[in-house]
Amino acid sequence: MSKFVSFMKDESGAAAAEYVLILAILGSAIVVAITAFGNTIATALNSAGTAISAVNF
Repeated sequence: MSKFVSFMKDESGAAAAEYVLILAILGSAIVVAITAFGNTIATALNSAGTAISAVNF
């Protein structure tokens, strides 16, 4: 929280640009991870759902 407060008080453009760059890199990494593993996760969840619905009590 203190980093956020100091960021808000900082008037230099360099610090703001660095934070924007870090957020852009993290956002890109999240998008790549979701794209790469999205179909795998969906397939696993569909298989689990099929297995659960096939169980007869």
